[in-house]
Amino acid sequence: MTEQGNSESCLVTGSSDICEVLQILGAKWAFLVLNELLRGPQRFNQLQRNVAIIKTQSLTDTLRHLEHNGLVLRQVFPTVPVTVEYSLTEKGCDFQTALNEMNKWVKKWGKPLQVNRETGTSS
Repeated sequence: MTEQGNSESCLVTGSSDICEVLQILGAKWAFLVLNELLRGPQRFNQLQRNVAIIKTQSLTDTLRHLEHNGLVLRQVFPTVPVTVEYSLTEKGCDFQTALNEMNKWVKKWGKPLQVNRETGTSS
């Protein structure tokens, strides 16, 4: 479905505010990337190690989308090789409030971790 198609269906259902949030955040991994960047600025490889679940191309696409929507700042330093650092803009930092509320919600309603009695690990 196209972005315009998403906008039209949001208008029909009357949930345009939520749809606008989803369009700004856009990518499947946006929440995870924003949460990681709340720790501070990171270079791409460092960020990739910290969010190892995300494939390289998906991380690149997510960062581009978040940058395009003003949540992430991409800063290039003229070193050899070139250093690129990602950080949150004021708009991106402001999203921390929403992430904190989501964290409270999942602590209350999320599925509790089950500990494997044989190995002692959680699943």
